[in-house]
Amino acid sequence: MFTADVDGGTFRLRHATPADLPAMVRLLADDALGAGRETAQDMEPYEHAFDAIAADRNHLLVVGELVPHGEAAGAAVATFQLSFLPGISRKGAWRSQLEGVRVDASLRSQGLGKLMVGWAVGESRRRGCTLMQLTTHQSRTAAQRFYQQLGFEASHVGMKLAL
Repeated sequence: MFTADVDGGTFRLRHATPADLPAMVRLLADDALGAGRETAQDMEPYEHAFDAIAADRNHLLVVGELVPHGEAAGAAVATFQLSFLPGISRKGAWRSQLEGVRVDASLRSQGLGKLMVGWAVGESRRRGCTLMQLTTHQSRTAAQRFYQQLGFEASHVGMKLAL
């Protein structure tokens, strides 16, 4: 899907496989919010979600792996989900939804997140989307600054209802 030379090797984005699920869950749980809602003790719900996402061409689960120089593969150190949504508004425009963007804590602030979001923006354009949207928790101020530096605007107030 995408490769870039970085310190320590090659950063490669690829489609996630079921074998990546433990690493993906670990990445999702690696902050105060995620630690309270993610757990690798029962992988079955994640496996069911993975299967549903993988079966729909309008949803992508992506992992980023850091491949050391001279190696064929490396550890999954980043992840995100990208979904493509048709809509009636905006003259029937398609939009993409970026979810669960995570980079291993030891590799943050090295440009990997920027590479991932850049790829997601390009893929969204390639698929004809006219808008990319995402949400980030109001407590994640560093993430908000990151997305604003990439050109995202805090244009709406997001709301959720737990069911």
